[in-house]
Amino acid sequence: MTPQEMKQLAELLQTVPGIKSIELQDVQGLAQLLRESPEIGSIEVKGWFGTGVVITRTAAAPLPAPAPQVFHHAPLPPGQVEGRESSRGAVVAALKEIKSPMVGTFYMSPEPGAEPYVKPGSRITPGQTVCIIEAMKIMNEIEAEIAGVIREISVDDAQPVEFGQVLFRVDPNG
Repeated sequence: MTPQEMKQLAELLQTVPGIKSIELQDVQGLAQLLRESPEIGSIEVKGWFGTGVVITRTAAAPLPAPAPQVFHHAPLPPGQVEGRESSRGAVVAALKEIKSPMVGTFYMSPEPGAEPYVKPGSRITPGQTVCIIEAMKIMNEIEAEIAGVIREISVDDAQPVEFGQVLFRVDPNG
C-alpha cells in the first residue's frame, strides 16, 4: 500500500460512523501488521454499534510449532526395557502426545452435531485436522504432526484447555 493510498484510507475511515480518531499512523500500523504477519487474513474496521477492529486469521496459516518437550525420568532397573513387549517380543514404542499449542476451548468437530474429526481408533496422518481450538473468537484447526492411531482423547468437547495440555495420545506404530 503506497503512502498516498494509506492517507486516502485514513481520510475515508474518518467518515465511518462511530470511528472518529483514526490517524494515518494507525492505518500505517495496520498495513504493517498485515505485511509482517502472514497468518492474518484481513483487518476490518467497523463503525456504529460494531465499533472496533476485527482481525481474522487465514485458514491456511501454519500454527506455531510447540516447543520440543524434554522428559527426564528415573533410570530403569537393569534389564528392564522401556515400553511394553508384544507377543513376538518386539518392543512397542510409548504413546506420543498431541498437545494444545494455545489456550482456548477444545472442539472435537467442525460444528455442533457434526461427526468428530477423530475418535479413539482413528488412523491419522501428518497435516490432518484432529480438532479445533477457539481462541479469542478465532477457530484454529489443530493438525497432527505425527502418523499413527488415536488411542486416547484426553479432553471433553467444549472444554477449556491450556497451552501444552495433552489433547490426544497416539500410537505411532498402530
